[in-house]
Amino acid sequence: MKIGAHALPSAVFVAPMAGITDRPFRRLARRYGAGLAVSEMVSARPELRATRKSWLRLDHAGEPQPVSLQIAGADPAMLADAARYNVDHGAQIIDINMGCPAKKVCNLAAGSALLSDETLVARIVEAVVAAVDVPVTVKIRTGPSPARRNALRIARIVEAAGARLLAIHGRTRAFMFEGCAEYDTSADVKSHLRIPVIANGDIKTPEEARRVLELTGADGIMIGRAAQGRPWLFRQITHYLATGELLLAPRPREIGEVLIEHLDGLYDLYGDEQGTRVARKHIGWTVRELPGGGGLRAAVNGMTAAHAQRAAVNDYFERLAA
Repeated sequence: MKIGAHALPSAVFVAPMAGITDRPFRRLARRYGAGLAVSEMVSARPELRATRKSWLRLDHAGEPQPVSLQIAGADPAMLADAARYNVDHGAQIIDINMGCPAKKVCNLAAGSALLSDETLVARIVEAVVAAVDVPVTVKIRTGPSPARRNALRIARIVEAAGARLLAIHGRTRAFMFEGCAEYDTSADVKSHLRIPVIANGDIKTPEEARRVLELTGADGIMIGRAAQGRPWLFRQITHYLATGELLLAPRPREIGEVLIEHLDGLYDLYGDEQGTRVARKHIGWTVRELPGGGGLRAAVNGMTAAHAQRAAVNDYFERLAA
């Protein structure tokens, strides 16, 4: 698959997840076969660019290309300015967030709240496309509510405005992350669009990835929560789609090495104190199905020193591997 001039190694993408898809997570996902890893969303508000939170989200050091950065907001001129700013600072693809259902985002008329204003959607995409010379992509949901699934109209607007790719999460804004994702809407959108369409929502296994591609006819899939603590899922999915062969989960030693690499990346990005706090959830996700994982999770959640946390994880996996 290509997005503009960028040829991607696979059509399996990492979904942008606030507080999750930071630089260490994206680097691991790409190494395990993800074709593109979209960043955590950053606000289009210029006064927030100098904050530590934004600075960390904009750190792409050592990240495989192309760098895809997601911006969020509701003002076309502000989003256009944010796109220019981020391209000047290394972004090679700009993604516009029209899918986040979080109240703190929707209360600002951004994220999936934009789906209720189709005219504004057109103005935003047109403004961002005109502002930068890199590909612009858009992520949406199927509509504001089950009674107002307007994804096809939104998709046609987005394509006409110049976007180069559309990702669709198979829930409405009203459903948040409850219930099950549906794919009929994505299939309908795909049948009417010329630009690539990426299907997203509830894809947890290689078999489900193939099923969703078959149901929707989509050009690719996007994986979110299922990859938390499991970056090797991208390897398993890409291998299965290419060969039909299921790969076994990694052995404990490899899982431990991957987690230690992840922790080192978090400590390096955030510093020891914040990195230790951020690492807790990733450790928990990684060991949730492993013997004694609950005990390790309880232990590391009480630790405030990075060296102690790293040592506890290393010792746990050494025992597990033995």
